[in-house]
Amino acid sequence: MNEQQENSEQYEELKMDIAYIEDVEKKNRKRESRTFIRGGLCGMLFTLIFIAAIFMWKERNQTTNVLSDTMHVKKLELLEELIDDYYLEDKDEEALAEGLYTGLIYGLGDVYSRYYTAEEYQTVSEDSEGEYEGIGILMQKQEDGSVCIEQCYENSPCALAGIQEGDILIAVNGRAVKDMELAEIVEEVKKTKDNSLILKIQREGEREQEISVSVGEVEMPTVQSEMLEDGIGYLAISEFKGVTLTQYEKNMEKLEEEGMERLIIDLRDNPGGYLTSVCDVLSQILPEGLIVYIEDKYGNREETFCDGENPLQIPLAVLINENSASASEVFAGAVKDYGVGVLVGKTTYGKGVVQTIRELTDGSAVKLTIAKYYTPSGKNIHQVGVEPDIEVDQKSGEEDYQLQRAIEAVKAAES
Repeated sequence: MNEQQENSEQYEELKMDIAYIEDVEKKNRKRESRTFIRGGLCGMLFTLIFIAAIFMWKERNQTTNVLSDTMHVKKLELLEELIDDYYLEDKDEEALAEGLYTGLIYGLGDVYSRYYTAEEYQTVSEDSEGEYEGIGILMQKQEDGSVCIEQCYENSPCALAGIQEGDILIAVNGRAVKDMELAEIVEEVKKTKDNSLILKIQREGEREQEISVSVGEVEMPTVQSEMLEDGIGYLAISEFKGVTLTQYEKNMEKLEEEGMERLIIDLRDNPGGYLTSVCDVLSQILPEGLIVYIEDKYGNREETFCDGENPLQIPLAVLINENSASASEVFAGAVKDYGVGVLVGKTTYGKGVVQTIRELTDGSAVKLTIAKYYTPSGKNIHQVGVEPDIEVDQKSGEEDYQLQRAIEAVKAAES
């Protein structure tokens, strides 16, 4: 084969190779084009699905939102028209608005959730903290219409002024109180000018007298204590407020100075209070470990632990009954789970849910149930309660059998 023929054959082979490569590239470009088109279509389809999902989400949220439903709004407008046309008295626009807010929360059907006006929330805040501006007395209306001072808080303005329990209140700043409701008397005290008022009182065996009382800071007593026989300290906690830990520590120190060797903590009729407050007190009793945990509807869990630096080293009995609720049940549940004391009395109320209060910009507030709480062992006692280790019935007017049984329990625990 001569050189010219060989070159001709190589040229033909090269053209075939080039044609093959071009054909492959052409097919690849078609494939890439189809892939790009498919990718674009998929992207467009995804975008359409995403947009549709947004509209569906908005529509679903609109249909489940009471105030965005035009039918509800129209019905409210109709009701207001009926009030304007037929209601006998003048309407109070602000009161009607507050009624709407109250009704919305009431519609949840949850006895623990509610709406507070600004005035109501101020009162609730003072009560929850256990500190307020006032004179520091607890009054009781008698059958004959007179007002008896049932309690005069320790170190309160009334106590410092010389008011005593059992005194009959005759007048406040010259205004007779016999025909007034207790709420009216409280308002009379609140509107006192210059932070001073005159109380006219009648003390048994003495003439009526007028006593000047200065309005000031009052700390509500939530903890009381006394020494019983055989070195048994008795400590009653009426509610877990912001001031409770400090009062608990003071009373425990007093009992220890008096030689306490055993302890009874009375939580009967304690309706609860702050979760933080009860955990603070439990931190003075429990060993190191979990005190309580709460869990919301999303499964978020919040745990509270005890550092174990101050575990109680003496026999303990805790008195509970059917009115011991919420935070007092957290207390009883933790004591029972750790076995650091014996529970005496009746099964507790069974409130195992947690509320939070959110203040609004106008001073009003809303309280909502937001979570369930669980004892260290993982028990939720809502609508179940905490069962006592020693069940004892107690009827009013009888000897305190539950307390007597608690005394027996702490005595037996030491032997």
